[in-house]
Amino acid sequence: MSAICVLMAGKTTLLAATAFTLSWTHSVEKTEWREAWALTDGRLVVTESRVRGSGAGMDPGEGAVLRDGWWVWQPKLPPVPRLTLAASGATLSPWTLCAGGQCLELGARLGETATVEPCR
Repeated sequence: MSAICVLMAGKTTLLAATAFTLSWTHSVEKTEWREAWALTDGRLVVTESRVRGSGAGMDPGEGAVLRDGWWVWQPKLPPVPRLTLAASGATLSPWTLCAGGQCLELGARLGETATVEPCR
């Protein structure tokens, strides 16, 4: 079975899914950013990014198109073995990870870290 594991505060949450979305609010622009990720060959691949607007550190990627108020594009990034998210305390909201009909808040408190990776 392919699944995504989220490790946070010494606890592992298994999500029976091979794709997930990750969203957050940018700390400076206060604009939502979303990414779609897929589990492919035991690694994580970002398949789509979207952002409402542009600004400080939020430039839409190459080939971005404006669709329903969102800049949408397909990043050309290599697969990664895991994502490590660390809460800086500067962001307005935690990350929200949704997969298989379930959503988790990650990094709600300063210094909190979360790791997202394929389950082994």
